[in-house]
Amino acid sequence: MKQAGLFDAGGTRILLDDVSGKITLTPDLIDAQTAAQWFRALHDGIVWKSGRRVMYEREVDVPRLRAHFRTDDPALPDVLQQALGRVRAAFGAPFDSIGLNLYRDQHDSVAPHNDKLADIIRGQPIVLLSLGATRTLTIRGKQPPRHVLRVDLDAGSALLMSWETQLHYDHAILKQRAPIGPRISLAFRVREAGKTGDVS
Repeated sequence: MKQAGLFDAGGTRILLDDVSGKITLTPDLIDAQTAAQWFRALHDGIVWKSGRRVMYEREVDVPRLRAHFRTDDPALPDVLQQALGRVRAAFGAPFDSIGLNLYRDQHDSVAPHNDKLADIIRGQPIVLLSLGATRTLTIRGKQPPRHVLRVDLDAGSALLMSWETQLHYDHAILKQRAPIGPRISLAFRVREAGKTGDVS
C-alpha cells in the first residue's frame, strides 16, 4: 500500500494512489454547523430500520440501524438532496444511491467487507460522508503483507474510495471500548438499476 500522505490544492489528503486504487480524505467538505444541522435532521427524521443476518451459523442483530434512498425518489429528504449536490459537485460522479447507517454508540459497528462490485457501475467511486461523532475506519489489504490504514472520520469529512480499491482492500468500523455518541454515515454510490446498499 503506497500512502502518499499528500494534500491537493483543495485540502484533500491523498491516502492511497497506486495500481490498487485511490483513497482520499476531504476533512471539511461540510462545515461544522451544517454538519450538525444535517445530523439532527437525519437522526430525528429518518425512519431507521433494524435488521438480522446470519453470522457463524446463527442469526444475529445487525449492529447498527439503516436506511436507503435512490436519488430520484420523490420522497428524498431535503437534507439528502443538499448533501447529494455537495458530493456530486466535489467528486464529479453521478451518484444515484444513498445508503445511510446510524451507529448509535460504541457498540455499533460494521465488520470488514468490501462493496459488492456487481452492484456498482464499473469505474465509479464510493464516497462516505460522516456526520456526528468521530469514528475510525479501518482499511486493510486483502493480501499479505495486509497493510492497514486507520482513518478518523470527523463530522463533515468525506472519504473517497475508487472502484478498484474494493478488489484489494476491506474496510470496517470496529466496536470500541470508550463511550462515544452517535454517528451517521452517508454512502454515495452509482448503482445498477434496482440495486441498494447500506454499509460503511
